[in-house]
Amino acid sequence: MKAIKTASKTAYYKMSSFIFLYFFTWSSSFGLYALWLGQKAGLDSVSIGTVFAINGVFAVIMKPVYGYIMDKIGMSKSLLYFVVLVSALMAPFFIYVYQPLLESHLMLGIIAGALYLSLGWYAGVAASESYADRFSRLYHMEFGQVRMWGSLGWALAASFSGLLFNLSPAWNFGLSSATSLVMLAVLLSLKIGDEELKNNDVISAQKIVFSDVILLLKNRKFWMFSMYVAGVAWMMFVAEQQFSRYFVTFFDTKEQGNAWYGYLSTVQSGLEFLMMMVIPFLVNYFGAKKGLLLVGAVVGLRLIASGLTSDPLLISIIKPFYGLEIALLLVSVFKYIAEHFSKRVNATMYLLGYQAMIYVGSIVVAPPAGYFYDRIGFEHTYLVMGGIALCFTLISAFTLSACHSLRSGAPAPAEPAEKNGELAPLKMTD
Repeated sequence: MKAIKTASKTAYYKMSSFIFLYFFTWSSSFGLYALWLGQKAGLDSVSIGTVFAINGVFAVIMKPVYGYIMDKIGMSKSLLYFVVLVSALMAPFFIYVYQPLLESHLMLGIIAGALYLSLGWYAGVAASESYADRFSRLYHMEFGQVRMWGSLGWALAASFSGLLFNLSPAWNFGLSSATSLVMLAVLLSLKIGDEELKNNDVISAQKIVFSDVILLLKNRKFWMFSMYVAGVAWMMFVAEQQFSRYFVTFFDTKEQGNAWYGYLSTVQSGLEFLMMMVIPFLVNYFGAKKGLLLVGAVVGLRLIASGLTSDPLLISIIKPFYGLEIALLLVSVFKYIAEHFSKRVNATMYLLGYQAMIYVGSIVVAPPAGYFYDRIGFEHTYLVMGGIALCFTLISAFTLSACHSLRSGAPAPAEPAEKNGELAPLKMTD
């Protein structure tokens, strides 16, 4: 028994180290992506909105592909190895390929960047989080206990990434490539114990087939969940894409704004780290549905407050709340999916129904958001987006399915397997 516990701790440390390094790697560079596009690549708001929109197209394509592959390979690390190798190419890609193409052949540069970022980050982070979720459930841990180290990695890199950026973005990209090699070494050493893989309730013995994806798309719960993502998560993530550009306008110089944005991103990620430890217990107590609704309320109020303020101190206080939203959203989403969808399609549901749907928002919302930023200003655009988030939160109170909570002690009502084309809840399948 002691040997098993020791093995579990070792696996936990290695998985946590991988997640820490992955988020550290991308925070070092991608955390200042919008600033890099505007200040270094010389793009305006509309062009930046187009970049995020095309990125979203590629992400929407790649995320379901990654999800399907993960459901096929179970706990194999093959896909993660590919993601790490893509990350290791960040410095040469951004310095010698991406920026020159954006400056000379804009659309070709946008497409090349969208493909690279989808493989390494947009779909890569979703695959890493899905793997961490499965890992934590195999070892009877909370997902937040693993994912919180990603928040810490992002925070640590964010604490000095703004300063490096002011020197030269090449330093940011070089650091990202170097830490990717360390991440590869950690991943090579990570092993899942045989005991955890035997007779578990996490990995389905029957591997996913394409008909399972069709069945998922016929599931009413899939579309009700997707509607929540469209109304709440779209506003949350699209608003954040260019929030850094709005934030720096509150300061006397761009350099001062860049540095403060880095500092507050550290505070934000630190808050996310702390919340990842606490929120799983709150979501268990109140249920995943109420966790999702609380996210919607916080997102709406934060965006409205951002639009109403003109005080640099207040906008600095508002900024870190994004970390609370991320922690609460991720934990609630994974628990909601585990409770209402078959484990055979667990990764596919996360990468298609949640992650891919988020980036449909980049396609649909990012370009008009960029237009309105220039036309009516960030503040008025955020007021509209906050109102939309609150509206969809109210609708979702009636459309999301009930979830088990320790507070009530009653599980969500079960449904017969494949009733009306729907997949059965987790505990009734496989």
